[in-house]
Amino acid sequence: MGGVGSLFAKPTVALAVALMAIIVMMILPVPAFVLDIGLALSFALAILIFTVTLFVEKPLDFSAFPTILLASLMLRLSLNISSTKLIIGEGHTGTDAAGNVIQGFADFIMDGSVFLGIVVFCVLLIVNFMVITKGAARMAEVGARFALDGMPGKQLAIDSDMAAGAITHAEARARAVNANSRKPRSLGRWTVLQNS
Repeated sequence: MGGVGSLFAKPTVALAVALMAIIVMMILPVPAFVLDIGLALSFALAILIFTVTLFVEKPLDFSAFPTILLASLMLRLSLNISSTKLIIGEGHTGTDAAGNVIQGFADFIMDGSVFLGIVVFCVLLIVNFMVITKGAARMAEVGARFALDGMPGKQLAIDSDMAAGAITHAEARARAVNANSRKPRSLGRWTVLQNS
């Protein structure tokens, strides 16, 4: 039994188990009180991430940001799916069918007006769509820039090796073709080049 306890004490194993639990939440039905706890945890995590990113001085101080952002995104996606299943499946039982957090949020935002709720929903939908599309485009631009910034340095290294006589003209041509035929691959925060 000590082996299993020490296994779950490792951060990577705990993260893997948490991510598996998040995936299971998307598939299995979740009780309303578990959804309330998950939503409260999601709000707290969002505020914590926002606060840490505001006060971090160097990007390397918070190098786990992409991983944490991905995990929190998966948590929010599973909570969204679980709450939708509860609302559709149990909504006929009353306004608290999907939990007290969703009911309280709906009362605060809508205040009993369906029209106001639809307007707020449309605004949130547009904002989320814009943020996701702009974020994806920006990530692609940064990845391409990393790949392009690395190419002149590789070409200069090949040219200097050839000028020093370390490689022949044919070897230089082969290295240049190899350097230019590599495509960028994103590894979290960094973009590296890999062979096609």
